[in-house]
Amino acid sequence: MMDTVLAISYLVASITFIGGLKLLGSPKTARTGNLLAAVGMTVAIIATLVLYHDEQGQHLGNIPLIIAALVIGTGIGWFMAMRVQMTSMPQMVSFFNGMGGACAGFISVLEYKHLLAASAHTSDAMLAGAVHTPNTWHLVAIVAGLLIGSVSFSGSIIAFLKLEDKLGDIRYRGQMIVNNLILLAACAVGVVLVVEYGYVGMEHVAFLAALALIFGVVFVLPIGGADMPVVISLLNSFTGVAAACGGFVYDNMVMLIGGILVGSAGTLLTVVMCKAMNRSLTNVLFSSFGGATASGSSKAATGSVKQLTATDAAVLMAYAQRVVIVPGYGLAVAQAQHVCHNLEHELEARGVSVSYAVHPVAGRMPGHMNVLLAEADVSYDKLVEMEEINPLFKQTDVALVVGANDVVNPAAKTDPSSPIYGMPILDVEDAKNVIVMKRSMKAGYAGIENELFYRPNTSMLFGDAKATMTALVNEVKAL
Repeated sequence: MMDTVLAISYLVASITFIGGLKLLGSPKTARTGNLLAAVGMTVAIIATLVLYHDEQGQHLGNIPLIIAALVIGTGIGWFMAMRVQMTSMPQMVSFFNGMGGACAGFISVLEYKHLLAASAHTSDAMLAGAVHTPNTWHLVAIVAGLLIGSVSFSGSIIAFLKLEDKLGDIRYRGQMIVNNLILLAACAVGVVLVVEYGYVGMEHVAFLAALALIFGVVFVLPIGGADMPVVISLLNSFTGVAAACGGFVYDNMVMLIGGILVGSAGTLLTVVMCKAMNRSLTNVLFSSFGGATASGSSKAATGSVKQLTATDAAVLMAYAQRVVIVPGYGLAVAQAQHVCHNLEHELEARGVSVSYAVHPVAGRMPGHMNVLLAEADVSYDKLVEMEEINPLFKQTDVALVVGANDVVNPAAKTDPSSPIYGMPILDVEDAKNVIVMKRSMKAGYAGIENELFYRPNTSMLFGDAKATMTALVNEVKAL
C-alpha cells in the first residue's frame, strides 16, 4: 500500500515539474510555474520521508538529521533569495547551480563507497580474487554523476567569481590541449572505476573527483563575460544530468525525471543562447570572445558623438508617438528598473506608446532583463522579443538604449572583421531618433567600439542610469 501511495506521490510531483517547466516558458506564468514546481518538490520530499522503505522494509534512518538539514538549507536559501539584489541574481543562480552539482557528486562518492563496503561483506568477496560486481550501468551512473556533478560545481563557482568581478579571463598558449588532457584523464579514471570495480579503492574515486573539479575550473576560466549566459545554461544542464544519474542509481523516478527535465531544458536554452549570438557552442567555449582581455580587430568607428541633456531627451520622448526602451546590464547595475517603469507611466500618460525590446543575451544570465523588469511590475505584454520588435523600429520615434552595448552594435551586420559579426542584434539604428544612456564611451564585453554611438540619428546621454532616468521622469512631469 505504501509503495502505491509513494509511486502516486512521485507521479504527482513529476507532473508538477513538467507543468511548472511549461509555465516558465512565458513571463506571464513564470512565477506560477516556479511555485507549482516547488509544491511538487515538497510533495516528493514529504512522501519520501514518510513512505519510503528499502527492499528489507526498513524506513529511512536519521530522520531528525534529515529534517535538520532541510530546515537549515531552506533557511539559508530563503535568506539569500530575499537579500539578493537583482544585479547579483546571475551570481546566485550560478552559485545554487553549483550546489546542485556538488550534491550529485557527493551522492556518487557515497554510493561507490557503499558498494565497496557491501562487496567486502559478501561471501564471494572472501574467495581469493573474487569480487561481487554490481550492475555495470549502475556503476556507470555513479561515475558519470561524480564526473559531471564535480565539473558543474567547480565550473559554477568560477562563473560566480567572474560574475562578481573577482576573477578575470585567464588564457595561455596551449590551454585547450591542457584542458583536453585533463578531461581525457578524468574519463580514463572513470572507465577504470567501472571496469576494475573491486580492485580499486576510494583513492581512485578521490582522484576522479579532483580531476573533474580541476577541469571545471580550467573549462570556465578562459570564457569571457559576454558568454556567461551560455555558460550558466550549459552548467545548469550538467547539473540536471548529474541529478538524473543519481535518480538512476536510487531507482527514484521523481529524481530521474526532475534531472532529465533540468538537463534537457538547460541544453535547449544553451542552443537558444548560441542561436541568439549566431555562434556555435564550440566557438563560445573555445574562442576568446568577451571579457576584459577581448581585443576585436574590427574597424575603428568614425564620426562625431552628439550629446544631449535630460531636458532635450524628455521633450523628444514626451512628444513622440512610439518609444522603445532597450534595457541592458547597465540598467541592472544602476538598479534603475523601477525608475524606468515610472518613465514608462509618465510617457503613457501623455499618450505615448511604450514597449521594451529584449535581446535574448542581454544581461549576464538567460532571461536577465525579463526578470529585472518583472521585479519592477512592468507588464509582460510590453516585453517584446527581438524577432518581433526589429521590424517596428522603422516606425519608432525614439529608441532609448539603457546600458546595452554589443546587442545594439551595427558592426554585427556591417563589419566582417568584428568579433560580433553575424550576431543578431536589435535594429535600434532604424529608429528616427536613438538616445543611448551610458556612464561613458567605454566598450562593452566584446571590447570593441559601438558604431551606433556615431550614427547621425544617435545622441548620448551620459551618467548613472538611475539618476539620469530620475531626471527624465521629472522633466517629463514638468512639461
